[in-house]
Amino acid sequence: MITDHSAVQQAVRDLAAKLNVTPADSETGNSLKAQAEQITQKLQGLRGKAFERAYIDNEVAYHKAVINATKTVLVPSAQNVELKSALQGAEPLFEGHLQHAERVQSGFQGSPKTAWR
Repeated sequence: MITDHSAVQQAVRDLAAKLNVTPADSETGNSLKAQAEQITQKLQGLRGKAFERAYIDNEVAYHKAVINATKTVLVPSAQNVELKSALQGAEPLFEGHLQHAERVQSGFQGSPKTAWR
């Protein structure tokens, strides 16, 4: 996943450079960043199975949020054809990561849930 995420981030930077644009902060991006910071703080206090469970639960929720934001906000509002195409091209990658995270999460079925949220 790290390799894929890094590749997507680099592709976005490359496209921005090619189009000679500077990415601007957005409500959607700021919200995702704020959520990531909150989750990181919560995860830092957990250990062992509690950490693993909370981490994978977050990965599932986060990928769902990114997929939703891509489909409902980013793609519809993209005015540049190349940007829109890049976003649409990334959707299968995000979906694949979600499916992987859900498979890992299913391994925790039957394990006691943590009260981390």
